[in-house]
Amino acid sequence: MSEHDGDQEVLRLQGLKKSYNVGKPTEVEVLHGLDLRLQRKDFAALVGASGSGKSTLLNVIGLLDKPTAGELFLLGEATKGMDDGRRTALRGNAIGFVFQFHHLIQAFTALENVLMPLMVATGKPTREQLGRGRGLLAEVGLEGLEHRKPDELSGGQQQRVAVARALISRPSLLLADEPTGNLDSKSAAEVFELFRKFNREFGCAVLLVTHDARLSDQCDRTVTLVDGRIESDAANPA
Repeated sequence: MSEHDGDQEVLRLQGLKKSYNVGKPTEVEVLHGLDLRLQRKDFAALVGASGSGKSTLLNVIGLLDKPTAGELFLLGEATKGMDDGRRTALRGNAIGFVFQFHHLIQAFTALENVLMPLMVATGKPTREQLGRGRGLLAEVGLEGLEHRKPDELSGGQQQRVAVARALISRPSLLLADEPTGNLDSKSAAEVFELFRKFNREFGCAVLLVTHDARLSDQCDRTVTLVDGRIESDAANPA
């Protein structure tokens, strides 16, 4: 990670709370005062039973939802008081998302899908961005398949396109929500290795939500959420 400081703080949660139906009789607090830090070098799993608050936490970390109390710092910036435009811009620049379902646009080629976040932000891609998109597809093992549509690719290949798309803006934080849940074990291992590669080479912090203990055990650290509280946050045995 020559050009990045692995110890640079990417994410910090401070007393983070999230409630729904605030001020109503049905108000419910889902996240209860969470503290968490992630640095560029970190490769962490987020685990917990269904209903533990993982999806809510991921939405808040991804700046898709605002905390009710506490603060979320992204690259040192406090985000709670930001207006929607600033939040959207910061999310687009600093965070990459990979989901269980790849959400590729069927009418677009693999390369066009990868470039989509840049096209949304700036319009027609530049020559440099086209080159970056092709380079990322080569990095994920899809060189020569740039012009194939999603239905001409296997499930594992489609998820690799989604990984390349998440990384096109060179994010500081990659959020992956059950990213291998739909893949066979070989494709899942390959996608996991891609996350490892980008964490190592580009200093992109990874937070991986998974139900798969084999996957979480391969991460460097496991954050366990129970009933909206962090029950443990510990390094995994090497």
